[in-house]
Amino acid sequence: MSYDVHIIGGGLAGSEAAWQLAEAGLKVRLSEMRGGGDMTPAHESDRLAEMVCSNSFRSDDAENNAVGLLHQEMRSLDSLIMAAAYLHRVPAGSALAVDREGFAAEVTSRIAAHVNIEVVRERIDELPKSGLTIIATGPLTAPGLAKAIAKVTGSDALAFFDAIAPIVHRDSIDMDVCWMAARWDKGGKDYINCPMTREQYEAFVAALNEGEKTEFKEWEKDTPYFEGCMPIEVMAARGVETLRYGPMKGVGLDDPRTGRWPYACVQLRQDNALGTLWNMVGFQTKLKHGEQVRIFRTIPGLENAEFARLGGIHRNSFIRSPVLLDGELRLKAMPHVRFAGQITGCEGYVESAAIGLLAARFTAAEVRGRAMPSPPPQTAMGALLNHITGGADAETYQPMNINFGLMPPIEGPKAKKADRKRLYTDRARSALKEWLESVPPRDEVVGKGTMQSMVEG
Repeated sequence: MSYDVHIIGGGLAGSEAAWQLAEAGLKVRLSEMRGGGDMTPAHESDRLAEMVCSNSFRSDDAENNAVGLLHQEMRSLDSLIMAAAYLHRVPAGSALAVDREGFAAEVTSRIAAHVNIEVVRERIDELPKSGLTIIATGPLTAPGLAKAIAKVTGSDALAFFDAIAPIVHRDSIDMDVCWMAARWDKGGKDYINCPMTREQYEAFVAALNEGEKTEFKEWEKDTPYFEGCMPIEVMAARGVETLRYGPMKGVGLDDPRTGRWPYACVQLRQDNALGTLWNMVGFQTKLKHGEQVRIFRTIPGLENAEFARLGGIHRNSFIRSPVLLDGELRLKAMPHVRFAGQITGCEGYVESAAIGLLAARFTAAEVRGRAMPSPPPQTAMGALLNHITGGADAETYQPMNINFGLMPPIEGPKAKKADRKRLYTDRARSALKEWLESVPPRDEVVGKGTMQSMVEG
């Protein structure tokens, strides 16, 4: 099939971009190396939009949380990723977590069935010299293409380590020790909680510090970790109390056996729709596999845990977007090429998909010879785009999740923290509404939007 736009990479950003362009009536070639004989160190299948770390899109609270606001904005723009996540959601309190296999299968089938998309299983090692292109190869870009990008930009890609948390079989967890609850009773009884006494916690921290870790290659040793996905043993090494104020905090969790908060607590979150697999929240790790089994089975309730997947670690790469990309995500050195997703330096599933969505919308407008205004920085999408394309300090540029700190401050009298969040989200919704009225319509789209049509079957 001839095509209008070439997308390289079939992760969340590439899949979202392909869908947006196809729904606009443009022909898309989507190149994905998995399934064509290549694989990454973190993926397990050739499905599009495979989630390789957590199964959570984080908070779905659009009133008080920046990522929840981003969810809402993407839904208003007919996001395939958000629609598929909604269809395959699993209980997770106020968060949006999904059955990762069902989610990836949904996106893959929708993309494959679209008349305007051709999925080609192939590895691309060079930047196309012509034709509108979106690079959405993610943080695990193949070495050949990574070298080609570095050659064109004249600078090396930055890099950081990202770690994967273990997944436990539900029927191997001792529920006589653990109990179901969400922190502060928000949502439902959506998490499995494993309580620890002070003695158990301190012994666990000591074991993490002493456990045998994955050894890095020489070229990896100076690569920084991303603070939002820090390995559990790296946090433990920062001080014995660090984990109690991080992923193992016991506050807001009433142990039904004691009526009190535990000294520390390990939480597991449902990972699939059947409820048979549970993800250890915040337990990304670079411990060797044998050490993971030994140490994690010292956690109360997990003494006989069976692991569907053990943790791991891989090197992620991203470009110095604030100096390399323009305001529409085009590579300044090759303006026919746009970048999208985690390779731009945004962090998180939903953030990656959002940048894929914007890259596609900018591209569609360009094909039609129109100018599409950028979403205002008062919105979640606009704030994220602004950070990537110039708002961040290029010298210290690091992966970033969406947060209210990326948005212009609220003017006027200083409000309480809780009220300030609402002021940000109210302002964002107003700004998004005004922006949507100025955005060129997708001429070829008729009928219901993706969210409504998918939910209705």
